[in-house]
Amino acid sequence: MSLSDNRTVLRLAFWGIPLSLAVLGLKLLAWWLTGSVALLSDGLESTVNVIAAVIAYLMIGYAAKPADAGHPFGHHKAEYFSAVIEGVLIVVAALLIVWEAVPAMMAPVMLEAPALGLAINFAAGVVNAIWAYVLISAGRKHRSPALSADGHHILSDVVTSIGVLIGLGLAIATGYAILDPLLAVIVACNILFQGWMVISRSIDGLMDRAVPAEEEEAIKQAIAANGKGSLGVHDLKTRQAGPVIFVDFHMVVPEMMPVGEAHDICDRIEDAIRAVHPGAKIAIHVEPEGEKAHGVRVKVSGAPRK
Repeated sequence: MSLSDNRTVLRLAFWGIPLSLAVLGLKLLAWWLTGSVALLSDGLESTVNVIAAVIAYLMIGYAAKPADAGHPFGHHKAEYFSAVIEGVLIVVAALLIVWEAVPAMMAPVMLEAPALGLAINFAAGVVNAIWAYVLISAGRKHRSPALSADGHHILSDVVTSIGVLIGLGLAIATGYAILDPLLAVIVACNILFQGWMVISRSIDGLMDRAVPAEEEEAIKQAIAANGKGSLGVHDLKTRQAGPVIFVDFHMVVPEMMPVGEAHDICDRIEDAIRAVHPGAKIAIHVEPEGEKAHGVRVKVSGAPRK
């Protein structure tokens, strides 16, 4: 990720803090006007958004620090910790919702000032929908797990808000007050699922998962098209840490090839891979013909058939 990309991601993470506070204020106002347990549950989920926005901003800033003696591969994985913490907070919010909803199911009450409260909650949902789109798009573009996790969580918040509005509309139309706390429990179950998804994706990243198949194929094509002079590549491995991709492989060259010529081939391949994945960290082990090949192999253009 370039310096300008880092600044963009950090700036988006910062603006997520006041925006999430504003949405939380709107949702709590809607709850205060109506007394709805479902709207309270929607507001409680938004408190997670505020905490998650602060954590994301701090972790993204830390992840952007350059490599040092203690962390020679950089600090990129810090973003995954942000996403894991957010997932845990989502689970906590769901449990708080159930805590509020169960007693209300025992003694349900009709809503007060429902029209104004629902209108305010709808406005908060629109703001969240726009912001979720911005974060998910930026997270995908800049390969930021923290922004992506925050965006997907806010998107789940939007879905929750839509469900709350529909459910409360039914409660008002039918006169069944119990639909309000019942809907809050349903919201809590949805939040629990979203929390699990955020946590599982983040743990996968911490476990050094390989890049997606289509991205690995693009790397193979870059090697094949620019490895002329070598005899082939094997033991190709990839992993992703936050926005950075790591590529490692062995390149076989004729036994008598000068070191300088082999180095030129490596430079050409590295440039080609970085054209596909800017900022990629690449390690190439050059070995002479005759070494036993293993792992994922890549046939380069112009290499002799065996």
